Amino acid sequence: MLTVAVSEKGGAFKSKSFQKSEITIGRIQGNDIILPRGNVSKQHARVVERDGKIVVLDLQSTNGTLVNGKRITAPQVVRSGDKIQIGEFVIKVSVDNGAHEELPTGKAKRRVTKRGVKKRLDVKEPLVEKDDEPELVDDFDELDGEPSATAADAVAVSEPPPSVVVEEPPRPKKRKLDPKMVRYTELLRDVHARLIEYLDLRRLDLEQLADEELWDQTERAIRNIVSQMETDGELDKWVDVEVLVKDVINEALGLGPLEDFLADPSINEVMVNNANQIYIERGGKLILTDKTFSSDQAVLGVIERIVAPIGRRIDESSPMVDARLKDGSRVNAIIPPLALKGPSITIRKFKKEAMSINQLIRFGTLTPGMAEFLEMCVKARKNIIVSGGTGSGKTTTLNCLSAYIPADERIVTVEDAAELQLHQEHWVQLESRPPNIEGTGQVTIRDLVRNCLRMRPDRIVVGECRGGEALDMLQAMNTGHDGSLTTAHANSPRDALARLETMVLMAGMDLPVRAIREQVASAVDIIVQQTRFSDGSRKITHIAEITGMEADVITLQDIFYFKQEGFDENNKVKGRFVATGFIPKFYDDLQRRGIPVNMDIFREQ
Repeated sequence: MLTVAVSEKGGAFKSKSFQKSEITIGRIQGNDIILPRGNVSKQHARVVERDGKIVVLDLQSTNGTLVNGKRITAPQVVRSGDKIQIGEFVIKVSVDNGAHEELPTGKAKRRVTKRGVKKRLDVKEPLVEKDDEPELVDDFDELDGEPSATAADAVAVSEPPPSVVVEEPPRPKKRKLDPKMVRYTELLRDVHARLIEYLDLRRLDLEQLADEELWDQTERAIRNIVSQMETDGELDKWVDVEVLVKDVINEALGLGPLEDFLADPSINEVMVNNANQIYIERGGKLILTDKTFSSDQAVLGVIERIVAPIGRRIDESSPMVDARLKDGSRVNAIIPPLALKGPSITIRKFKKEAMSINQLIRFGTLTPGMAEFLEMCVKARKNIIVSGGTGSGKTTTLNCLSAYIPADERIVTVEDAAELQLHQEHWVQLESRPPNIEGTGQVTIRDLVRNCLRMRPDRIVVGECRGGEALDMLQAMNTGHDGSLTTAHANSPRDALARLETMVLMAGMDLPVRAIREQVASAVDIIVQQTRFSDGSRKITHIAEITGMEADVITLQDIFYFKQEGFDENNKVKGRFVATGFIPKFYDDLQRRGIPVNMDIFREQ
């Protein structure tokens, strides 16, 4: 008798026993266990019990079957407790060595004995259903353990056989607000309103007061207000007066509840969805905090205090803004009418110390061999694009690559919001500027890229190509400014090339696609693809060389890539970096010129 336990996405296991020696797993009716997800094949795997041993066989599925994180290519013996992974499901199988019922012998069975192993195991090849659409099960609250009919029996029965199904993951419930938190927010709002009335912050001439004097004067006013509220019995006994004073002054003059998050070095990003919902990212995971703002107006006040010192504005006519904090942290803010649930803030924290390539190696982002190759690419003045999704670590990698630029070269960087941290002395840092309140004075990334060509740069580093500046960047790369670096949003090296084409077209030039591709193929040498995985880890998944063009297609050749091999017991990504053995063209040139290069890195396994 087989006992099967199934879990989805780390949820609870649901178990059921079968009075039979083999079961099938797939996403359609007719399988003993139905897993109705798109990454599960119609008939995905078979589990067989023979002489007390459990054997799992992948039925030529599209996405494969994993046992303890490793993909199987042949029948695999599993023990009780081993984890079988199919798509997002984890399955455990055990066997009861007592007597169990055999399958009825009078029913037709389809046997395929292509290989000796299959013949000995007496397993069945899956029936091929070419045109059938999958029948997904929408309502499955509990495991139904009745054995299903075989494919041959399906013709003889009038009703579909019952099958084992997995419970649909419940929809996330809305967070119930803690009554104390609601009460505390009301207190914040009340004290803040009395403070404005008491001190009239709105009319206070901030320029006439030094920062320290302003904070001292405001703190005294808050303490007087809170003391009076205590005397009048308006404060609950559980309220910490010192915390309340700190929170009110932070909201009045600082960044409110964001102050504590910005001071915490373990937090990478802070996301304010609205006044009552603040998320943080810590260790690659998103966490909903119990901190809130007192009102939407308080969030707007924080945004104003961020953007005003750097000469930027946000209002109904210009409801989006990019800015940075004094420590260099990048800020994006968007307000109603575009943000429907209230003002929203996203802060990407600035690391005071730029990461080194050795730290990335320790974090598993790349290998020493890959780092050595990238160092040689920068020193050999190869044009490099770092591509990846949002939050994948592109800017960090760009910083690390920039560290390899020789100190005697002149570097000009162009960014929307200054983030790069270069250590070289001969470095000119340029930042774009939005239009002023009259709608004039805007300076775009493209304007700055064109201007920096007149600044006699040895290297041009563009923080991110998003639009028409890609054309100017490619032209710079093709006109003697070798060794340029930039980043772009893309999901793969091939996607990065397509994105470059699109961005060049955004420049407004009516260029044929072939001409654009020829520009890209002659300008860009290396694409570094970076990915952020579900466990929060960031890895360089591809390092590819552009080798030229064949017909109208740009040709790419992987030099290194990351081969994912499943997940471990803690749901951490498992895998290894692989060298393809391909040696880039410029390495041959370096060898011919007598420059020492390490060829062993291309033989890494």
